Amino acid sequence: MTRGTGRDGTPLPPRSVDVARLAGVSQKTVSRVFNDEPYVSAEVRRRVLEAAEQLGYRRNSAARALASGRTRSIGVVTLGTALYGPASLLMGVERVVRDMGYALRVVNTMEGDPAGLAGAVDSLLDQGVDGIVISEPIEEEGDEGDLSVRVSVPVLVLGAPPPFSASTVLAAGGGADLMARAAVEHLLDLGHPTVHHLAGPGRWYAAKDRLQGWRAALAAHGRAEPPVTAGDWSAASGYAAGRELAADPEVTAVFAANDDMAIGLIRALTEAGRRVPQDVSVVGFDDIPVAAYVTPPLTTVRQPFDTVAQEGLKRLVHAIENPRAEALPTSDPPVDLIVRASTQPPPPRTPPGRGRRPRSPLTQRP
Repeated sequence: MTRGTGRDGTPLPPRSVDVARLAGVSQKTVSRVFNDEPYVSAEVRRRVLEAAEQLGYRRNSAARALASGRTRSIGVVTLGTALYGPASLLMGVERVVRDMGYALRVVNTMEGDPAGLAGAVDSLLDQGVDGIVISEPIEEEGDEGDLSVRVSVPVLVLGAPPPFSASTVLAAGGGADLMARAAVEHLLDLGHPTVHHLAGPGRWYAAKDRLQGWRAALAAHGRAEPPVTAGDWSAASGYAAGRELAADPEVTAVFAANDDMAIGLIRALTEAGRRVPQDVSVVGFDDIPVAAYVTPPLTTVRQPFDTVAQEGLKRLVHAIENPRAEALPTSDPPVDLIVRASTQPPPPRTPPGRGRRPRSPLTQRP
């Protein structure tokens, strides 16, 4: 089968009419197949797809967008970071968006960027996206209410939503406070009198949620709330916090807001002679791949990144394609506490004045 050529003699790209001719169907049938419309038999669909593959045919996205009023693209606003949580969420979103037949547009924001979230959303709206995903937002300096950009497309927020309004605002990936609470209650159930907290940066909504869960667990059990130690998600900040906490003999349990800080914390405690878990139990958050292989293997809360991306994008696409329909129902993510060797009951407390007595000279061995 031959196709036309351009003025320079090069073959023109295949068109839907070429696919229709090779498959022995109408051009309208080709359109129905690629638009996933019903009333096309499996045999006809197979012939059309095989013909398209043989010719190297690809849909004209611009023409389709012009006809439908949609670009079949979804924009994502994410922090420009290699941190495990945001990076894992972005990978999950990318897989789901591709599987649903949409293109992905990504805009990274940086902490301290004066344009921030508003600038990123404005950029995506200029590209004509059909919906926007805001992943792991942080509190921007000078937040005083709603986002200054008018958002006319559905928005999905993964994590706690920042203050802004849109035609449709959906949320997924909440419940971090419940996961944090489960981590703290695990330590309390082991018999620790209280649990110290190594928190993430205060401007992160994710850090705020985990802090809230820690406080709720202590309050529910009537336990004292120790001062919060702040980190920046890095192992280095966990190490610095560990050197500080190791000097306090009352510290027997620590909940760290992510695994990287927990690993740095364990290193500092060990160097200071505080054994984990014999002297101090440690729980992390995320379940990064290395958590099972550090010494000791880390007890942590596993985040369901793929499930959050799958369910969140399903709700967003439903809102895009069915603007007048009710939003799909949402569900709380599962709480998955992975218990490993970094936690155990606290060491026995020695009553004041009841320390170990020195041996009498008469009973000492030569």
